[in-house]
Amino acid sequence: MADIARNKQAGYRYNLLEKWEAGLQLTGSEVKSLRQGGVQLKDSYATVRDGEVWLHNVHIAPYAHARDGHDPERPRKLLLHKGEIERLIGRTSEKGLTLVPTRVYWKGPVAKVEIALARGKNVQDKRRYLKEKDARREIDRALSDR
Repeated sequence: MADIARNKQAGYRYNLLEKWEAGLQLTGSEVKSLRQGGVQLKDSYATVRDGEVWLHNVHIAPYAHARDGHDPERPRKLLLHKGEIERLIGRTSEKGLTLVPTRVYWKGPVAKVEIALARGKNVQDKRRYLKEKDARREIDRALSDR
């Protein structure tokens, strides 16, 4: 499974509780743009509306050779099973939980997106995360020097 894009900020901004794999409903020029790696997930999120899951603020760059281009930031429908959608409806109704896309990747010829149920971190948690990351880096550096 080759990654097309990753949301590196998701692990820093949120505590990721559960993850799901979903299909993306795309147009032809969007697929071509994905093949070129033209996707950005930085400030994106997903919502559940009318029994459907929608992906917002995902920027898929316009494909240069397309006749009729697409809107780069349009909401895109996520393809999930009915039971998964019902579970998401129940989980996102809790206060403080949101759906965040963590990566977009190819699974065979099909583009998939990994969405995570997430709870926002506060400033102290972010500082603790950075401190642990620096400590791990120092340990790895010391072990590699030996």
